[in-house]
Amino acid sequence: MNANEPREQGAGGWSQFGDQPPSAGGFPRQDTVRMNQPPPPPKPPKQGLSVGRKAIAGLALAAMAVGGGAVGAVAATSFQDTRVVSAPSPVFKQASSQLTVAEVARKVQPSVVMIQGQTGEGSGVVLSDDGLILTNNHVVVGAGQGGQMTVKFNDGKTAKATVVGTDPSTDLAVIRADGVSGLTKASLGDSDQIQVGDSVLAIGSPLGLDGSVTAGIVSALNRTVTVGGEQEQQQQVPPGWGQQQQQGQESETTTLGDAIQTDAAINPGNSGGALVNAAGQVIGINSAIATNGGSSGNIGVGFAIPVNTAKQVSDQLISGGKVTHAFLGVSVTDATGDVPGALIRQVTSGSPADKAGLKQGDLITKIGNTPVEGGDTVVGQVRGFKVGQQVQITYMRDGKSSNVTVTLQEKK
Repeated sequence: MNANEPREQGAGGWSQFGDQPPSAGGFPRQDTVRMNQPPPPPKPPKQGLSVGRKAIAGLALAAMAVGGGAVGAVAATSFQDTRVVSAPSPVFKQASSQLTVAEVARKVQPSVVMIQGQTGEGSGVVLSDDGLILTNNHVVVGAGQGGQMTVKFNDGKTAKATVVGTDPSTDLAVIRADGVSGLTKASLGDSDQIQVGDSVLAIGSPLGLDGSVTAGIVSALNRTVTVGGEQEQQQQVPPGWGQQQQQGQESETTTLGDAIQTDAAINPGNSGGALVNAAGQVIGINSAIATNGGSSGNIGVGFAIPVNTAKQVSDQLISGGKVTHAFLGVSVTDATGDVPGALIRQVTSGSPADKAGLKQGDLITKIGNTPVEGGDTVVGQVRGFKVGQQVQITYMRDGKSSNVTVTLQEKK
């Protein structure tokens, strides 16, 4: 397998497609006593919580306030004789800049569109107020050969769209909606900052239901996913291709590196839509789901292209209509021994790998910061690197582990 070309995929069932914080509540207020009136008779002591129990109860209330995302201000009341000063209402402050689910949805929905074409339906993310939209390559496939696309916006309006550029290697594309202005462009986050367990929303048009929102978490990072080619195994029609593709036709194979895994429900039609964080920033472009090889539909595992990769690719597509890709210069296959990795079958003469001293038979066990589980990992990682980037590769030769730094070149 060539590390810069799609890797053939066997059976596996990958399918491509693509609280409010507690409202501020006041403490009980004391009735104000008229200054010229005699004091009320003292009340008999109540049988209630001991001092220790009161402290525990107070801690529990404080914990509830912090757990709900707000910190309650402590209000103290001074008692002197019978003169009682009214207790001020507490001030609640947010413990973080996170928004509620409803607030995130309202913020992002105007920036996510539905894309309808001859080959199926998908979603897209608005990049500019004059109609540039980011989506998946497999959503717009066919449009480059004269296919027609229609974009439906959150307010129900529609517009025709044309292809600006596509990049099958990363399954990304940019289109332009014709004759539009004043669109709400998406706020792009930093996918390098996300962590496993972060809350996310997936927004798109699953099953043709535009503007749909599902919630979940980031369940894993740095996944390498090979998608496409499933028609040969008589599996489901890939999302974004629609039902016009016949069984027995094989879709293109694409290996995605550094994919974000999420349990937010993703279904056919979500392809090209937004995966957003709790601040309402796009951190990924939804692109694939994992299935059991049966009927189409989400089973709880979806994958998104990191937005940092998507931004890098879209910038090149907008400026020049094409994308330059990094080149390592090795052909690899999965290791068969006890040590996981990618076995180098061939090294291209004069390539970055050749110049760095890698040889046929070396076992790559780590590339960059990512452990290598097989050949797909190398393919996916190389596609995510930039031309000229220096990458450290860990490999084994004759049972000894070594490191080498490779400077990646442009793929010709």
